[in-house]
This record gives sequence, C-alpha cells and structure tokens, in this order.
Amino acid sequence: MTDTDQARIDGLVKANPVLLFMKGSPLFPQCGFSSRAVAILNHLDVAFESVDVLQDQGVRQGIKAYSDWPTIPQLYVNGEFVGGSDIMMEMYESGELAELLQPVNAASIS
Repeated sequence: MTDTDQARIDGLVKANPVLLFMKGSPLFPQCGFSSRAVAILNHLDVAFESVDVLQDQGVRQGIKAYSDWPTIPQLYVNGEFVGGSDIMMEMYESGELAELLQPVNAASIS
C-alpha cells in the first residue's frame, strides 16, 4: 500500500462515523457479502457512507493492509474496524451491532 492510499483510507475512516468499504454501491452491491452488509445497516436504519473498492485498486488492496483483514466488505464505526459481513451478522443477531451504532444514530438525528 502506498502512503497516498494509506492517507486516503485513513482520512475516509476518520471522517465518517459509519463507513462501509464494499464491492459496488448500497443501491447496487456487486457481491453477496456486500449486499448482506448493506441490508444489515439498512435494517438498523443507520446512516452510513460507503466506498466502492472496485473503483480503485489502491483502496481495494490498501484497505486489507490498513485493517489487517483479508476480505471485503469492512465496516468502520467511529474510526474503529468492526469486521466483515459475517461478524456484522453475528453482532446484528446478538443485538451488539445495534448497541454499537445507537450513539452514532442518535448523533445523526440531533
């Protein structure tokens, strides 16, 4: 990962309270895992930004190094890496994801 890619990814992560690096867009996910991640966030009614890693190879490879996580999608909340779609699903089912996102959701409403 280049320093430019690192700085860009770091800036995106820090600038967006809820950020999903995914394949495709929320309206047109390009893989089942990204589709599931979007569905979970939509079901929790949380505002989030997304980055389509298919549009930039530097980001596509760089995000894996940034998080030390080999797969996409990747969810970040308040600058912290949460996980991929499997972890999101486990956290959703346990109620932990809704709890994590509640302060972010409340802040966006205020």
